[in-house]
Amino acid sequence: MWPGVPWGSGCLVRAAHTGLSWGITVALFLHPTDLRRQEEQGELLQPLLFVSLVLCSVLLYFIVSLMDPGYVESDGDQKEAVNEEQKAMISQQVPSTVWLRRCGYCFLKQPMRAKHCQACRHCVRRYDHHCPWIENCVGERNHPLFIVYLAVQLVVLMWAMQVAWSGLNFEQSWAWLQHNALLLLSFLAIVLFTVVATLLLVSHLYLAASNTTTWEFMSRHRISYLRQCEAENPFDQGIFRNLWKFFCACRLVTWENLYSQAEGHAV
Repeated sequence: MWPGVPWGSGCLVRAAHTGLSWGITVALFLHPTDLRRQEEQGELLQPLLFVSLVLCSVLLYFIVSLMDPGYVESDGDQKEAVNEEQKAMISQQVPSTVWLRRCGYCFLKQPMRAKHCQACRHCVRRYDHHCPWIENCVGERNHPLFIVYLAVQLVVLMWAMQVAWSGLNFEQSWAWLQHNALLLLSFLAIVLFTVVATLLLVSHLYLAASNTTTWEFMSRHRISYLRQCEAENPFDQGIFRNLWKFFCACRLVTWENLYSQAEGHAV
């Protein structure tokens, strides 16, 4: 169902994510936080909403982690081995000025913006990066959902931070530390994860708005189609159009055509 998904170390990473998510959630309900007080008073709306958000973030995590990020499954002449979206893409004529390179690892013809991931052992369309936290690549198919997951996760973390803080009444005593050590550790972990999630969300929204990828942004000088193009970003179509196509397009994109148009209009 999910070809090429690394199940070995991936199971450990996904188990760690799930354990941390629910472990911190349980810690917030075991200590005298706002959520615990509301639960004891029979006001269940916010506790149930918080648990639902945690569940939603975990489900999104597993979807992004396990789904096909956009694996290149065959050469352009093997149409019978690909799905309908890829058939429509292959049927479009690639501009003669654009040369498709063959991957040195899996020996498939790489569409433009694709890159071979040695961890996944696949070429990935519109490759962004291999994320060790989801143990999967972020590519053309799962990049939008990856950003949605980051946004939901950030909302959960910011809410959890406020809840954890509400249960911390600092006292300079060993007894207080013994009773609140788990909540204090949870709060510190939440702060760390909030900073990371914020940086990731902001950076990926910027990349989506400019229609570039982490790989292209970090390695422009090493990527032949960017090095040879006079346009600074041949795929940029403006912020609103970039975001619309990124989040709302339901098909794979033939980047060679867009690149050819930008190269033809380069000054």
